[in-house]
Amino acid sequence: MNIYKTDSAADLLKGNAYAGRGIIIGTSANGRYAVTAYFIMGRSQNSRNRIFIKDGATVRTEPFDSSKVEDPSLIIYNAVRENGGDLVVTNGDQTDTVCDLMAEGKSFSEALATRCFEPDSPNFTPRISGILHLDGGFDYEMSILKSIDPDGSDCCRYTYAYPSKAGLGHFIHTYQEDVNPLPSFEGEPRRVAIPQASAHEWAQQLWASLNEDNKVSLYVSMIDVHTGSRDSVIINKHN
Repeated sequence: MNIYKTDSAADLLKGNAYAGRGIIIGTSANGRYAVTAYFIMGRSQNSRNRIFIKDGATVRTEPFDSSKVEDPSLIIYNAVRENGGDLVVTNGDQTDTVCDLMAEGKSFSEALATRCFEPDSPNFTPRISGILHLDGGFDYEMSILKSIDPDGSDCCRYTYAYPSKAGLGHFIHTYQEDVNPLPSFEGEPRRVAIPQASAHEWAQQLWASLNEDNKVSLYVSMIDVHTGSRDSVIINKHN
């Protein structure tokens, strides 16, 4: 087994009809940009009835058709928020938990220690989170909170810290494969190549790799680590 094997995120997505929600963070091939991507997928009408809305530096989910909303508790949230010199991206309302507690002096992992996996038995969907530290350089952390057993009896919390390495990123998603009940992501975040491409080009590549029936929305951001300038793209299946 080659622990330094680097995959293509697009290829990993093509091989998984329902990865659920996913976060990719890394550094562009020329070392200039801090890159992140976040996508959501859905199998139910409630999960598919969403779009990404950008409001300044914040990206949130909103219903596409409010008349069809069944349960907003786990599908409507701030997915991306700025927090000082950091950018936080998560698959749930723990985005606000991280930002609020870090503003009080807590660390990323300390903030997430107050949270658990989602209460959606029998899947017990993991909460996945990432943070880009952009003040005076670039490095990043990723986290997954998942059930310790099929019964949801307790929560395991894993945090991973990475330095910036040109052309390298890490990819974590909620579900291992498309079966019932949905099994949680296994192991460490996957090592993936970050291509030398614009935000638009990479977004199009990732979007094309997501399962046509299940994909819902995608956000991609590239931040110049020297100037702070940003290029971001949102793609929604429902326009």
